[in-house]
Amino acid sequence: MLAGNTDRDRKAFRAELLERDVPAGRERQRKIIHIDMDAFFAAVEQRDNLELRGKPVAVGGSRERGVVAAASYEARKFGVRSAMPSIMAKRRCPELIFVMPRFEIYKAVSLQIREIFAEYTSLIEPLSLDEAYLDVTENLKGIASATEIAEDIRTKIRRETNLTASAGVSYNKFLAKLASDYRKPDGLFVITPKMGPAFVESLPIEKFHGVGPATTAKMNRLGIATGLDLRAQPLPFLQQHFGKSGPYFYWIARGVDERPVHADRVRKSIGAENTFARDLHTFEPMRDALEPIIAKVWRHCQATCIRGRTVTLKVKFADFQQITRSKSVGDAIDNFTDLEILSLGLLEPLLPTEKGVRLLGISLSSLAQAQAAERRQLSLVL
Repeated sequence: MLAGNTDRDRKAFRAELLERDVPAGRERQRKIIHIDMDAFFAAVEQRDNLELRGKPVAVGGSRERGVVAAASYEARKFGVRSAMPSIMAKRRCPELIFVMPRFEIYKAVSLQIREIFAEYTSLIEPLSLDEAYLDVTENLKGIASATEIAEDIRTKIRRETNLTASAGVSYNKFLAKLASDYRKPDGLFVITPKMGPAFVESLPIEKFHGVGPATTAKMNRLGIATGLDLRAQPLPFLQQHFGKSGPYFYWIARGVDERPVHADRVRKSIGAENTFARDLHTFEPMRDALEPIIAKVWRHCQATCIRGRTVTLKVKFADFQQITRSKSVGDAIDNFTDLEILSLGLLEPLLPTEKGVRLLGISLSSLAQAQAAERRQLSLVL
């Protein structure tokens, strides 16, 4: 911790992260690497099909209500992004080539990359098929430099898969993830303990991991536009305006993040939500607002090859009353359309409502790996 921070402040931060099993203290400086594959799904398709190389490619359905799962860097130049409706992506880039996803191939390549990670450490926390945290403080090869390990890993990934990866190296997870994005694609960046606080100072608040569009807008209204602005706010102020997230924002503004790397952490649910600038009152705008939320959840399902059987709708009204509605199905949901139908089916019975809606969220639970779900469905057919 930095000098001048009180024991009370430290306790507040640790209390906030208690559920994440944060250690009470750490004498030795950690060495964390965040590896992020460059445009992974699209890069695999371009690798395997020479005709796609150098062209704008979107992985995902090309039908009117489809969603882009991944976009090549050539497509990103036109503003095409993952989770974007396919029809919008096509408008932005008329030459866009849609490719149906091959998740079994992506998963196989991901496992190949995971084997490279395992040569260096057993402390691997996958975030999806294309990114992971590695704690190499004590590594299997006895290499003192985390930067050297990161470069070794990037070299092996390129040699064994013919794909590129970007890496961030730092003393905690928050900064390592920021660093991996700093020189994408095919880059390596290191944030040392001396650099950490100053690096965060100059960062726009929307670049902070964990600060979404709604939180960014709220911070901007409070006069917080950069990491330096955030660091200037006292802890009670951040707790008042951001509740339980206040201590987290307080410490990351100082480059402090004590979360450990969790090996093979099991998730119980996948979800996304959005708080709206204006309250919504009728079905059509609520349906439109749910589309990108559902798309974000489905994109995570695709990226991790995880499927779920229970859909939960979260609704927060203008008076801050919050309700949830859930529906479970017999087999794992295996496509975007089914998830959309189930989600909207939970919303429709709640309308009309006299109160405006300020937040909507969708989550999936009763999770399983896609392969296991497919085997269960196949056994029923046989």
